[in-house]
Amino acid sequence: TGPSGSGKSTFTRCLTGLIPHLYRGELKGEVWLGEHKTENTPLWQLAEKAGLVFQNPAGQILAESVEDEIIFGLENLGLTNTEIEARLDSALTRFGLQDFRQRSPQTLSGGEQQKLALAAIMARQPAVLVLDEPLSMLDSTAAAELVAHLDHLVRSGTTVIVCEHRQEYLHGSSVFRDVSIGNGAAVDRAFIEFRTGRAARSSFHLEITDLQVERGGQRVIDQLNISATGGKVVALVGRNGVGKTTLFRALAGIQKYQGTIYVKQNGNRVKPGFGMVFQNPDLQLFNASVREEILYRVLEPDMDYYEWLLDALGLAAYEETPPLLLSEGEKRRVALATVLMHQPEHGILLDEPALGQDAVHKEILLGVVHALADAGQLVVLAT
Repeated sequence: TGPSGSGKSTFTRCLTGLIPHLYRGELKGEVWLGEHKTENTPLWQLAEKAGLVFQNPAGQILAESVEDEIIFGLENLGLTNTEIEARLDSALTRFGLQDFRQRSPQTLSGGEQQKLALAAIMARQPAVLVLDEPLSMLDSTAAAELVAHLDHLVRSGTTVIVCEHRQEYLHGSSVFRDVSIGNGAAVDRAFIEFRTGRAARSSFHLEITDLQVERGGQRVIDQLNISATGGKVVALVGRNGVGKTTLFRALAGIQKYQGTIYVKQNGNRVKPGFGMVFQNPDLQLFNASVREEILYRVLEPDMDYYEWLLDALGLAAYEETPPLLLSEGEKRRVALATVLMHQPEHGILLDEPALGQDAVHKEILLGVVHALADAGQLVVLAT
């Protein structure tokens, strides 16, 4: 356990040997996997002992199909075809991926990608299993099932290390014990008066009628009708793969669709103006520093508002840091800051905004969300 930015993900990379073999930096002390000192042991040997599931599953998915992704790791262990087939079928069944065998991983939802990453690593049956926020993108049923399976693995002799903010799912297990690895960046909540960057506006209505979306030959959304009013916070709740992100993409204008989406304002129909914070922040962060990222293409930036965003979202210490070097929780806050800095006309779309966030930053996020709603904007979050 530990706050966002306290080093949990760095610790998982140390445990599995990715640090020091793949990451630059200075390592002091020693890490041993059984009889192997990680610093002196080749990664291929360490990979036979330990498996790591990244916090962002997209960072470790390589193959062109779900089936090949699971097979890839098994083939590298030199297993027989019979054993590979048995482990493949077991992994697909355990994580509910049977219907996705031939699908490209890139067409899966974030939660489905997380299931695939878990399936691929756990099919290898490593003696040490290291999981970096494995529950973050899973719906409640899948999260409970995974914890039950991890409980079984521990009782069967597997070493399991889990970094997780959603600890309520682990409280029912008697095999896990908490170890706090340190403090994250301090955030002084006392000074925060939540701001929106613009004055309150007149009311408006978002109308979605007969929305239909197909992706990869699959109908993801079918005849969806939604009406929402500015000044509200709306939560979209649903299982993995139900179409929450696809709906957001349509609202943001980056997904083809059939049907109508418009905003009714002052008696006129206008194009929706929403900013979207992606579920995977890597897809929208590309500048050399946090400062450049937040100010990118903001023509006349309100620098007082910029400074407030840095302080309120706990990013002041990282102003000159490349965004992709931050923790997943910090990257999500940078992505949120970039969207808020552009002051979208009608509101923001937050796709799984709590991923990677500790309790303090979740509280801050909710404060920002309600401030936007109080100013008349519409906030829609998927969770």
